[in-house]
Amino acid sequence: MSRPRPRARALVALCVVLPLALVGACSLPDGAGPGAAGPAEPVDVDDLTFAVITHAGAGDEFWDRVQSGARQAGADYDVTVQYTSAADPGSQSLLIDQAVASNVDGIVVSMANPDGLETSVRQAVAAGIPVVSINSGLDDWQRLGAITHIGQSESIAGRAAGARLAEEGATNALCVIHEAGNVGLQQRCAAAAEAMGGRMRNLQVDVSNATAVAATITASLQQDPTIDAVLTLQGAVAVQAVQAAREAGSAAAIATFDLSTDVVEAVIHGRIAFAVDQQPFVQGYLGVTALYLRALNGNDVGGGEPVYSGPAFVTQENAEQVLRFAARGTR
Repeated sequence: MSRPRPRARALVALCVVLPLALVGACSLPDGAGPGAAGPAEPVDVDDLTFAVITHAGAGDEFWDRVQSGARQAGADYDVTVQYTSAADPGSQSLLIDQAVASNVDGIVVSMANPDGLETSVRQAVAAGIPVVSINSGLDDWQRLGAITHIGQSESIAGRAAGARLAEEGATNALCVIHEAGNVGLQQRCAAAAEAMGGRMRNLQVDVSNATAVAATITASLQQDPTIDAVLTLQGAVAVQAVQAAREAGSAAAIATFDLSTDVVEAVIHGRIAFAVDQQPFVQGYLGVTALYLRALNGNDVGGGEPVYSGPAFVTQENAEQVLRFAARGTR
């Protein structure tokens, strides 16, 4: 017995609310997309399985939102979503290989280390499996054969954050990097430094040890009392930075990329100046959506360009509204 067809209202709603960059998703001509996977062939959409394979996962509020988005899309379109994650590129590549071996209908993958995943992603494409990259991989998705990329431009987002820090009066800042080897984080800091002007120094921390994160930031603030801003790249690190500034007796403004309930509450109370939201729920949801539209109708979302999920700013003006969404696990 075949499963019921996906709810039509989900697709109607998608076509209504998609931003300008996605308008073509509902009406692209045949073969208009860049996907190296080749033109889509009609398939049976009554039994689709998509693998979502990310470089981080359970226990991280950001990636919980990505997973929630992917699973919500699976429920809306009545498709099976298999979500797995691995921090090590070798282990993540193995997950991709396993998905190919099980003959999934599409793969959504975050590529924090594109070179480490290249062989596996190319093999998936060669096997005729459409691949969509999300979150990380903006500079490499076309080269590796993905049909589109969904996420934020780290350079665009970094410049926006740096410009807002300049508006806050920052002239000497720390940019706290929590994930060694993630090129996207390096790009954020570089772009933020360029837009802010003044001085911005990168500070590497060990995110696996929250106490050590706070201690490292505290030490930097104590060593240089002229630091007037701390930009973190993860919500949990931002919370530690607030504690670090308090312990160091520093008046440095704290700003961050990415959200958590704690971050939004800190913005509401003025402990964090602003948060840059790349909307992870959107990344998971649209990653699965792109694969579903290709299977359903041969569409290639994005028209040869990446689909930006951010940046969106959370400030005291809109934080109360965002908090209501965060409480239900979607922001």
